[in-house]
Amino acid sequence: MRRRASLLTASLGVLSAMACMPDARAETLSTKGKHDSASKSQATAVQKAPKKASHRARVISGEESVIVTGTHAVNRKARDSTSPVTVISAAELARSGQLNLTEALTRVYPAINIQTRGSDTGALTASIRMRGLNPNQVLVLVDGKRRHVTGNVVQNPGPQFGSTPVDLNMIPANAIDHIEVLEDGAAAMYGSDAIAGVVNVITKKQDHGLNMSAQTGANAYAGSGWNYQLNADGGMKLGRDGYLHLSGQIYHTDHFFTNTEDHRLLPYAPPGANLSGYYGILPGAIKVPYNSNKITSTPEETRENLGIDFGKKVTENIDFYGLITYGHRHAEAIQNYRVPSIAPSLYPLGFSPIETIEENDYQANLGVKGSHLFGFDWDLSTLYGADEEDIITKNTANTGMLGASCQTTDRSKAYFSSQGCGYSPTSARAQTYRNAMWTNNLDIRRNFKIADAVPMTLAFGGQHRLEMYDIVAGEAPAYEAGGTQGYAGAAPQNAGSWSRNIWAAYIDDDFHPLPKLDVDLAGRFEHYTDSGNTENGKVSARYDFTKRIAVRATFSNGFRAPTLAEQHYSALSVGPTSASGLLPVASEAAKTLGASALKPERSTSASGGVVLEPLPNFHVEADVYQINLRDRIVQGGSVVGAQAIAAIEQMGYTLPGGATLSNPTGFSAYYFSNGASTRTQGIDIKADYRLRLRRFGNLLLSMGLNINRTRLTHNGLSATGNPLLNAQTISYLTSESPRSKIVLNAYYTIGNWDVNLRQTRYGETVGMLTYQDWTPASAICPLNGRALRGSNTCFAQFKNTPRWLTDLEVGYRFGEHWHVAVGANNIFNIRPRKVPANLASYGVGIYDSASAQVPMNGGYYFGRVNANF
Repeated sequence: MRRRASLLTASLGVLSAMACMPDARAETLSTKGKHDSASKSQATAVQKAPKKASHRARVISGEESVIVTGTHAVNRKARDSTSPVTVISAAELARSGQLNLTEALTRVYPAINIQTRGSDTGALTASIRMRGLNPNQVLVLVDGKRRHVTGNVVQNPGPQFGSTPVDLNMIPANAIDHIEVLEDGAAAMYGSDAIAGVVNVITKKQDHGLNMSAQTGANAYAGSGWNYQLNADGGMKLGRDGYLHLSGQIYHTDHFFTNTEDHRLLPYAPPGANLSGYYGILPGAIKVPYNSNKITSTPEETRENLGIDFGKKVTENIDFYGLITYGHRHAEAIQNYRVPSIAPSLYPLGFSPIETIEENDYQANLGVKGSHLFGFDWDLSTLYGADEEDIITKNTANTGMLGASCQTTDRSKAYFSSQGCGYSPTSARAQTYRNAMWTNNLDIRRNFKIADAVPMTLAFGGQHRLEMYDIVAGEAPAYEAGGTQGYAGAAPQNAGSWSRNIWAAYIDDDFHPLPKLDVDLAGRFEHYTDSGNTENGKVSARYDFTKRIAVRATFSNGFRAPTLAEQHYSALSVGPTSASGLLPVASEAAKTLGASALKPERSTSASGGVVLEPLPNFHVEADVYQINLRDRIVQGGSVVGAQAIAAIEQMGYTLPGGATLSNPTGFSAYYFSNGASTRTQGIDIKADYRLRLRRFGNLLLSMGLNINRTRLTHNGLSATGNPLLNAQTISYLTSESPRSKIVLNAYYTIGNWDVNLRQTRYGETVGMLTYQDWTPASAICPLNGRALRGSNTCFAQFKNTPRWLTDLEVGYRFGEHWHVAVGANNIFNIRPRKVPANLASYGVGIYDSASAQVPMNGGYYFGRVNANF
């Protein structure tokens, strides 16, 4: 893996210096009317496509984006789309000031959000939530082709539970020309997953030029989280009629720390607190800094990405094309601090286990496309992608191997260690994941007129997809005798290899029965070898009353088969005096808790809107939507105490000795289930207004608003007759995403100067939080008469009230090639609300980590240098 990283670094050296994303010049509102980078690439003979420009920041010439997402029609512009599509240029993403693509999207696009902080390995993979739904319900394409997903499943309870999303950060950011976001259900066009919407990443295809940039910054208010990014991309010709575009990227960020005090290290505790594992109150306790617990932090990460995009004519009517991406990541996330009494022989001052990921992510798309085959255009492609990762726990200990109960003779009994007793390794590979996908597509399209009168685009095609999922067991010390602290590894009984085939066929008719009426009818059939058949359809229509007023509507249904990870994954997270077990849904242990086989999610969606241009250069779109989801795959069967302990042990895991008696409510078990039906309703509003101020420069004003609400319409029952969701897991689905989000942006250029000012308002989120260790033991849950502390029946409602963030960037151009910018995101250091002490686990869980509201790392200051040749 290190060798691969070195090779990638060498490749970047060939590009001579590194760059982030295209500089602001690509969208400068100058009177020269220059097109952005897509214009040049799409005008090549290989692509045979119209020139493109940013829809949200159109150049002064008035050209507008030609989209490829949500339609099979050619030359369809974003504002003319039958379904709502937003185009986000690379320059817009750069002006977000964010180095991660996922975070950049959340800054500029209101319907996409990310979680405050991921737990365990969930902190090591980037994922997006669109319209408040799970990352599994967002389809990601690259150049219109399906992207493979990560192997790293989100195992901990929360809104993203069970997701194995596409990690957008493993795509070279500087390889991106623009992103098209389809704000509609599109399962009939693209297949499973396209429920919340579609994110289509369009890559650069220029055959010339060199773009370089470097950016660095830090979270100045906390004095941590320093990061940098070095990128470069450039193009060259392949003969007279081909192109090759290379993109390379190196990124690094340090941990960002939030200063907290661990309850267990304090020399006092309030009356009735749970003293299990408390150290500071013990006689003769070694004095340990109260802020030793660094779990409320962001991961340290180093990432190298490479992209190779190419195309070449084979004959006059046939083109060969391809895209290869590769990304390597090393990331480390800090876990809960272990007090000095946990493993004194190894860590006399205590220790914080660190979960690390060594990840290799790659995909190769190859295709041949042509025209004039019996009047049809066609595209035949194959793509193979995979995400492979080793999960390693370091700075850890297997306390079972160190304990008196450790034994080496009887494998069937608890605390067996094949590696011996009386010692423990300090690092171990916990498990290895691999999620791979091989997809073959044939797409055929033709434009003609029905009865020589009605223009029509007929598109049809087929797809075969092979999905493969592998779990490799960890090293023995990671799972034997209770496993390593922080993250217990996968045992052999939890490992395996699984696969399935998906066969699909679709047809799409886009026609104009009247000059001002466009109708799009799409149908798709899919067969899953493990989930059966599905038929999906979509009906869209748009009517243009005038060139300034249009209305549109879409009705569709969708289908999402349970992923291979949802069907087969299991894990055990081990805390200092607690454990949380995710049981495979088909296991006997899960069945004792009421689990049953998973079935597909099904959706029905409707949207309708209006497109207006009340004044020249003033464009407004407003669309309302509703998404009904049946049989959502969610966390179910959550139990605590003795029942959870028995189920975890039935899976073959050994739990920390003594802790099961002193803190039984600290042990929980759960599984995947079709536990809910929901209804999501909302509205998206987009507006932009371009002002030519003549000698006073040019100003582009834009606004994006998403109002979103999800309600639970059905709470499923387990096989034992108990509700699958409690108040907390319901809140994960319904209220942990912002009720609203508005992004106001002003981009001003005058002479060599450019200024970007952005105001973002995040609406309220509401979480139902567990009562933690400082909750009095005498407090009782009125719903069942049991202890309130650690209850999975009674929860505390916690509201993250609305927050405004202010971002500012100022840039200056030196000559034709150089551009410098400095900026600050979240200038006023706005953070999420802190939870009360009795809701903060060990005193360090000071934020509602499931909330997708404002980031926890506060103000970020940065500088960037761009060079373009």
